[in-house]
Amino acid sequence: MAAQRKAGRAQAVNHLKRSLILDAARKVFDTVGLEGASLRAIAAEAGYTPAALYFHFDSKEAIYAEALQASLANLGDAVAEAAARPRDPRERFRAAAMAFFDFYAENPQDLDLGFYLFRGGMKPKGLGRKRDQELNASLAAALRPIATAAEALGAAPREANLLMVEAFAHAAGLLLLAHTGRIRMFGEQASALMTRFVDGQIARLGKA
Repeated sequence: MAAQRKAGRAQAVNHLKRSLILDAARKVFDTVGLEGASLRAIAAEAGYTPAALYFHFDSKEAIYAEALQASLANLGDAVAEAAARPRDPRERFRAAAMAFFDFYAENPQDLDLGFYLFRGGMKPKGLGRKRDQELNASLAAALRPIATAAEALGAAPREANLLMVEAFAHAAGLLLLAHTGRIRMFGEQASALMTRFVDGQIARLGKA
């Protein structure tokens, strides 16, 4: 029993340390991105030595991947929760697509984190094949309620998947325009344009 309590305390301490490191890393990544970050800078922000970080993470890419995975989990929860409320498939599609957009509109730092692949030019190195595949799978899972709602509206699986991709691409473009301030040159609001796109897709599916 005493051994179990000791193991439980050790696990709690380990979890706390990882959380502190991830919080510190987010601050560093928000400031200088993945390319500009270093384990030394993250350790300094967290109040640890670089050697102490290696006990929990083997690289800055591993830290970034875990931070992004947590962000994508929050995104997935937000989209799934929004899509679960409406009974009408049209409203379910709208809720899922807009929840994706709203999550990043309200959390611009998560948008920066999610688009890490844009840093360093058009041919970034990413986080390694395995990590990139896992993160892409998490993003796809977060977007899945959009495709599910499209199927409920009568779209074939292939069409529903394309609608999901289109919603992602449309939202990503508008979010980047809004986040950089370039949307102002058009005199429009990103949220209104996203709503217009979603309503158009719903109307098109209704006619089909």
